[in-house]
Amino acid sequence: MGIRLSQDEAWAVLGAAHTGILSTLRRDGMPITLPVWFVALDHTIGFSTPSRAKKVARLRRDPRASFLVESGERWVELQAVHLTGRVDEVTDAEEVARITAATDAKYASARPATAMPDATRAHYAGRTTFRFVPDERILSWDNARLGLE
Repeated sequence: MGIRLSQDEAWAVLGAAHTGILSTLRRDGMPITLPVWFVALDHTIGFSTPSRAKKVARLRRDPRASFLVESGERWVELQAVHLTGRVDEVTDAEEVARITAATDAKYASARPATAMPDATRAHYAGRTTFRFVPDERILSWDNARLGLE
């Protein structure tokens, strides 16, 4: 048995993951990699970010990106899904609401229990929503399939 996941298995891993790692490209081509909270919807990745964040400008300039989730502490537990593709800005109000609602539901228990300071709240106000649309090929692995302990 190989260690590669089927497409359905890969999307199940993506759906269950807490934090994704998004890589975008600077103007000079240098990749910038940052964690994002996200939702897997319809075999795409939805996320939002503060509108003033530099990743917004990078994605508007060059929509090519990659996305990774991983888990496991020991080598035999390592599992990952890596996507390459493009990121499109979502402007349709219904789709923005759908991604926002799914994100809010997924991360409800992870958000701060107390009110954020005014400066922090102001930083996160005014969000831009995106959809990562992957290429057909998904790179994935699950070392547990090797049966080694």
